[in-house]
Amino acid sequence: MQTGAITGYIDVAQLALYAFWLFFAGLIYYLHRENKREGYPLVADDRAGISPVVVQGFPPIPDQKAFTMPDGSKLMVPRAERREPLSRFQRVSKAQGSPIVPTGEPLTAGIGPGAWAQRHNGPDLTFDDGQPKIVPLRVAPAFFLATEDPDIIGYTVIGVDNEVAGTVVEAWIDRSEVVVRYLEVQLASDASHRVLLPMTFIRINRKTKQIICRYIKASQFALAPVPAKPDQVTLREEDQIQAFYAAGQLYAWPGREGPLL
Repeated sequence: MQTGAITGYIDVAQLALYAFWLFFAGLIYYLHRENKREGYPLVADDRAGISPVVVQGFPPIPDQKAFTMPDGSKLMVPRAERREPLSRFQRVSKAQGSPIVPTGEPLTAGIGPGAWAQRHNGPDLTFDDGQPKIVPLRVAPAFFLATEDPDIIGYTVIGVDNEVAGTVVEAWIDRSEVVVRYLEVQLASDASHRVLLPMTFIRINRKTKQIICRYIKASQFALAPVPAKPDQVTLREEDQIQAFYAAGQLYAWPGREGPLL
């Protein structure tokens, strides 16, 4: 027999190849199973008198595992997910898999482009000192708006209907990325009411000193979610704020829900 041969039909190289195949198959199985720690089991449609089917596929959902969060708390995953209440939306028909439409205010219904997740209801924290990452400039004296950029404080905010929604009174900075994430807008309809407007949903017009938001109407700014604390925003609140303006792309007025033609 040649060098490395175990029998006339099996040698060391062949066993090494088979071992690699087994290892690689096991790695795929492990990664696919770990990928199911969140989002599973999938939610199936309710059937009359029958509980929803538990959909998890193969491989099955892994056992619970504790993950240590930056603040020292423990997060157990997978975990039981709360199902959204049906009071905010309804199905267009009784057919299984039919689409859902909002029943109340569509911008805050939390469906379609306005869907948001039940994220941790605490602020995103900086890596070095564990401080809230996104804060207004008034509590972050080390940061300021670059002199090369327009001083947007005082700019007028205009909705998609070309009406005045309010005035920019503050900018919210991301301490880690050193960028402006939100604009704090004082509403024209109520000077005591302030909302956050994400930078990703605006255009800045330097000539007219205006902030243009083409997603919602001026009157709808009052419906925007407001952070519970005036100087910080939680991960869940960020999701809700972003979802609110995204929902306007479809629900700002009834005409946006239909086809262009």
